[in-house]
Amino acid sequence: MFRLHKTLDVITLFHKPSLPSSTRVLNLLRMASAAASETTTMDQASDQTNTINNRRGEFQLDVTEAPPTPDQMRNILDYLAAKGVKPSAVVPDARNTEDAIKRVKESDTNGIVRPIVVDWVNGKAVVGDNESEILKLVHLSENS
Repeated sequence: MFRLHKTLDVITLFHKPSLPSSTRVLNLLRMASAAASETTTMDQASDQTNTINNRRGEFQLDVTEAPPTPDQMRNILDYLAAKGVKPSAVVPDARNTEDAIKRVKESDTNGIVRPIVVDWVNGKAVVGDNESEILKLVHLSENS
């Protein structure tokens, strides 16, 4: 019998190494990724709490210093809008989504606030270094 391998969810960090907040988020995501990839023991396999808590498991961490593409920016802004976050929280002085996308296209990599963490599969994003929000995104807890 063979088993199909499930593709891993991708979480992207739009990173700026010179920012301490971005470096903290990178370290947090690396620790979460390492914890998620640990092998399940027999005791854990019979424990249903992970199922109840809807934990993600392993994920692929994508770290980039490049700005989001226009399509990525539109998705990020849509994900954040669902939580009531305005485009100006990601692109300073942006009046709306279209203005934010235009500003990112026209500017260098300093045109957006960083860090930004994006869960593309589940349609969620966090701008800034709010550790509890990032952990909710990474773990997919029921409270997210």
